[in-house]
Amino acid sequence: MMALYWRKSNVNAAEVLSWRGRGIRDGGTLTRLNIKVLRGILLEDNRDFYKVWSKTSKSTIMYENGKIYLDNYLKCYSCIHSKPHALYSLPKRSKIDKFEDTLLCQSPLETTLDSPSDHKPSLLFLTANNWLYRLSDSTGQELEGVFLSSKHKFRYLTWDISQEIFYVKSVQSKATPLARQAGITQNTVIHLAIFQVFPLQIVGMMEVNKQVFGSGFTDVVLSQGVLAVSYSKAVKLFSFEHIVQKYLVEKLMLGKASSLLSGKTVGDVPFGIPVNIQITVSCSNNGVQIGGFPWHYIHTPPQKCHQGTHHFCSLKDGTMAINGIQNMKCYSLESDVIFFHPDDSGRIIHVGPSTINILKILGELNSGLPSKVVKDFSMATHQPNISTSQVTVTSSGRTVRRRFQRLDDDPDQETFRMVVYEDELDLLAVVVTNGADGEGRAQVRLHDNQSGQLLKTVDLLEKWDETYRHDLVFDKDTIVHIEQKNTNVCCHVYKLKTATR
Repeated sequence: MMALYWRKSNVNAAEVLSWRGRGIRDGGTLTRLNIKVLRGILLEDNRDFYKVWSKTSKSTIMYENGKIYLDNYLKCYSCIHSKPHALYSLPKRSKIDKFEDTLLCQSPLETTLDSPSDHKPSLLFLTANNWLYRLSDSTGQELEGVFLSSKHKFRYLTWDISQEIFYVKSVQSKATPLARQAGITQNTVIHLAIFQVFPLQIVGMMEVNKQVFGSGFTDVVLSQGVLAVSYSKAVKLFSFEHIVQKYLVEKLMLGKASSLLSGKTVGDVPFGIPVNIQITVSCSNNGVQIGGFPWHYIHTPPQKCHQGTHHFCSLKDGTMAINGIQNMKCYSLESDVIFFHPDDSGRIIHVGPSTINILKILGELNSGLPSKVVKDFSMATHQPNISTSQVTVTSSGRTVRRRFQRLDDDPDQETFRMVVYEDELDLLAVVVTNGADGEGRAQVRLHDNQSGQLLKTVDLLEKWDETYRHDLVFDKDTIVHIEQKNTNVCCHVYKLKTATR
């Protein structure tokens, strides 16, 4: 048997870029080697994270792709160097055209695009007056602009598949008091505008209405090519590919005329984008997550008896997996969190106040047997050995029943707050708080993503108040902590440096 080998002859640039995009040797070897070296440096004993920068703002602060955005994305700071520095500042926007939502957009390396600007990272912005803009993330320069609609209020931007399709969702439309008084029923509830990127192009505009999907639905999301419609007691899943194939009445092109607009241009004011996906048959008769290998979905049934549980079911036929009901059984103010691992391994991260379980689904695609949910590994906090018995017997023999049970996320003991995955270093950053000394303190613990082994700890200098919102970003040699404090938002940046002893 001949051993496999890699050729040393010259290859063209297209092959190299294609290999790099798929993580194959030659194209991506250098990058992976550099990341492996960086991970080794980061975990050395003489390296540590030090706070290098803090900033306070009256508005939201966001971190994206090595940049910090303040004043609702009008000011941008670069985090590439040892300390953040101002990159650019945009003119102040009125309340009418302020930014409502945003997405980071990066093109695949192996794809050849018409415009050189398309190869560089950009930001997709949705404004309050229904404009979708694409701006350069390094200069803030406007690259493209599309007007969505003058009839519906759009507010949310979300990625769908592999960050090559995204959709814009409108707010739920409600009947006016005058319409209700006249007995007019509001049929259309939510509009979705679905786009492709690289380059930016419209897939279609569709409406989710009561006539087609039933009157009881509460929300709709598009994920992994599946249109998930939530009802008060159920979630129904529909193939978006099938919907497009069957109900697309006209293919639209941005900047081109459309018969649905009587010859007017798609994406121009005031016409926007017409509804070109028109579902004509009824599909009617809490959130859902889709992932795993083979495909499964996680949901919590609406019945009160299932509260706090997470059910794993096959996407193919709805069969419940063995050990498919996961319940942390925690007594806490904050509920446990469960989600599919962002490393695309098909595993699941289940976070409770004192335990983190990394789960995986074992099963074969066409075996006919149910899959099985098993534990890959767990992490646990150090909890004080305090008796949790609700009944105490005094020295006189009198039985006393305690009124309150100690919470699993009590501020005076170690508690898991969040888990962040660093994909390039393959590390899990776990935030643990402990207020045993009377002050809320937080620590970032870096664990190996494959085994859960604790590799390094980073103490955050600022106090951690659980009554406020906190976000943490771990990006190679940078840790960013964003916290809400009353009416202010504070941003703290930590950088990897050689420890001084």
